[in-house]
This record gives sequence, structure tokens and C-alpha cells, in this order.
Amino acid sequence: MLKDDAGLAQSTRNGRLIIFARGVSDFGAFLNMVALSTYVYWLSQSVVFVSVFLACRVIGGIVASLLGISFFRRFAGRGALAGLDAFRALLLVPLLFLAPAHQLSLLPFIAFGIGLCNSLFAIGLNSQLPTWVAASQRVATNAWVTSAAATGAVLGSLLSGLLIANGGFEAVFATNIATYVLAACLILPLRALYPATAAEQKGISSEWRKLRVGLRSSPVLAAMLLISLLDTLGSAAHNVGFPVLSQYMAPDTSNTVMGYLLAVWACGKFAGARLASVILNGRGTRGMERLFMAGVALMSSGFICTFQQTELWLALVFIVWAGLGDGFAEVALISRAQSEPETLRLPLFSLLTLIQMAGFGVGMLIVGPFYVVWAPAQVIVLFHGLPLTALLIMGLWMYFKRRRFPVKALLKE
Repeated sequence: MLKDDAGLAQSTRNGRLIIFARGVSDFGAFLNMVALSTYVYWLSQSVVFVSVFLACRVIGGIVASLLGISFFRRFAGRGALAGLDAFRALLLVPLLFLAPAHQLSLLPFIAFGIGLCNSLFAIGLNSQLPTWVAASQRVATNAWVTSAAATGAVLGSLLSGLLIANGGFEAVFATNIATYVLAACLILPLRALYPATAAEQKGISSEWRKLRVGLRSSPVLAAMLLISLLDTLGSAAHNVGFPVLSQYMAPDTSNTVMGYLLAVWACGKFAGARLASVILNGRGTRGMERLFMAGVALMSSGFICTFQQTELWLALVFIVWAGLGDGFAEVALISRAQSEPETLRLPLFSLLTLIQMAGFGVGMLIVGPFYVVWAPAQVIVLFHGLPLTALLIMGLWMYFKRRRFPVKALLKE
């Protein structure tokens, strides 16, 4: 337990290391995603092969969510996270030395390995953060982690094109390897402040059963997970729709417009995460749940409004709104999940990763046909309307449940 200033200082150092490691890791992940997707198309000249590559990456994330519990029950701590970063770096090494003709058959396996390690890293870091960071600093750390991840994601997406243009694909892969090695070096100095409780080894089915029991006793958290699943469909819709919207606004400079939209969204998410830290200061789980609801409402309504615009400046105004909500929702959800007992945290974050990866992957497949027959504005209203509808139902349920509770208490007396 933390009893002195030295312990709090160590918690602060741990928090800073985690923030920088997550930012560097996400920068590498998005640099990798954009560069490898472009590289696969350059080698194969086949959209189908690019789809297979991306599918392997998503499948790797889904497998990670299923294996995450067993992996981190056996290999907990900083060593496992640093090892995942080192393995991601090793996966890219063959792309520097093998001839392009021999790389094409390896790329689906590399995609699977990268997707697996990316998701395992996120599960391990989020579920174990409470062992490294004091409870009083946890929300602030989560807020900075979300801000760093958003910044890393956008910088990785934007800089990949510049690196390819100036140094070729080899420069991108070398930079990517360096980012993963740096992330591993930032993880290794972490020091545990709270000893982890040894979990009973009763198998995966027992872990999922305990999680189901835990979610039944916390229906609001269960509803938050369901809303997160629906939100991934909305995320898939606007990610597919960004190029379409950019082309509609400015056919000659669509890439630049898309860059503006992503950059301004990231700024909004950064600001939302920082504001979430202030709003949640000293508040309990109920405050986290309310901020999550407000964040999802802002995010989905912001994206709906963004896709109704024909002028770039108006779209940028509304996408800041969406970014703010995204920052609120992510910080609130992660902080709420981390407030659960240690025995539930790991399966909870594994389930959350499964929801995000499966929902986003399925969503990318579902939304495509809608863009063929509907305008982008209509598609976004449909898919971002789903989490808004679920949010309304959740809010009404919470309201009527709390209105009935005093009556029940009086009847019992």
C-alpha cells in the first residue's frame, strides 16, 4: 500500500511511463496499419488481398481477446508487455531483408501477429494499470493515456505517407521497429505498487462465468458494454465514410480534407480526455457512468452532424464535438472497468477488446453495401443512431429504477 510521498512519486513515474509507452505503441500501430496496407496493395495489386490482410489483423485481435485471460494469468507484469512489443518488432524484421517476391505469402501471418500483439498489449496494460498507479491518480493517468493514444494514432496515420514518399517502405518499417523497441524500453522500468492477488486457476469457462455473475450484479456496466458494441458499428460507418465525405466536399483535395478531419477529431479527443480528468476528480462509479453516457451522446450526435455538412469548416466544428465525446466516453469506460475487483478486471478488458474488434470488423463488412444505395449522411444516422437509441433506453431504465427504489424501501418498512 502507498503510505508515503515516495510511493506517490513512484506512482507518478509509473503513470508517465505508461502514458508515453501507450502513445509510442499506438503511433507504431497506426504507422504499421497504414504502411502495411499500402505495401500489400503495392505488392499484390489486388484489393482482395488487402481485404484478406486486414481481416487477418482483425482476427488476430479477436483471438487475443479470447487468449488474454490465460496469457496474463500466467505471464502477468511488465515483462509480458515488453515481450509483446519486442515480438511486434521481430515480426517486421523479415520485411527489411527478404525479397519482395517472398514477402507476400508472409504478410497475412505478420498481420495476424501484429493484431494479436496489439490487442494483448492493450488488455494487459489496461487491466494491470491499477497495480502500478495509485487510485487517486488513476483517472488522470487514463485521461493522459487516451490523449496520448489519440495523438499517436493520428501522427502515425499522417506521417506514414511522408515516410513512404521520402524514404520508401523500408524507412517506415525501420521506424516502426524502433517505436516498438522504444515502447518496450518504457515498460521495463515499471514497478508494482500493489501486489497482484493470485487468481484461482479454474479455466477460461470459470473466468467467463465469474464475469457474467459480476455483470449481473452491475447492470449499468453491462449496459455500457452493450452500448460500446453498438458504438463500434457507428465507428465502422464513419471510418468507411470519411473518404466518401472528403471526396464529396473537395474532389481535388480529398486526401487533405480527410487529414484535416482526422487531425481535428484527435484534437477534440485530446481535449475531451483532459476535461474528463477534471470532471471525474473525486467522483465515484456513478459519475463515471454518467460521463460515459454524456460522452456517447456527444460523440454519436457529433458524427451525425458532421456528415450532414457540405462545408469543411462546419464539418470541423462538429467533429471537434464528436472528439470531445469520444474522449469523455473512453476515459469514463476504462476508469469504470478498472474500479471492478482485480479478479474481474482481466476478463472484463478481454471482453471489451472482443466487443471492439468483432464489432468493428463486422461493422466494416456491414456498412459497405449501405454506402452503395444511401447517401453518407443517411448511413451515419442509421449506425450512430443505434448507440443513441440504446443510450436513451438505458437512461430511462436508470431513471425509473431509481424512482421506484424509495417506494420499495417504504413498503418493506
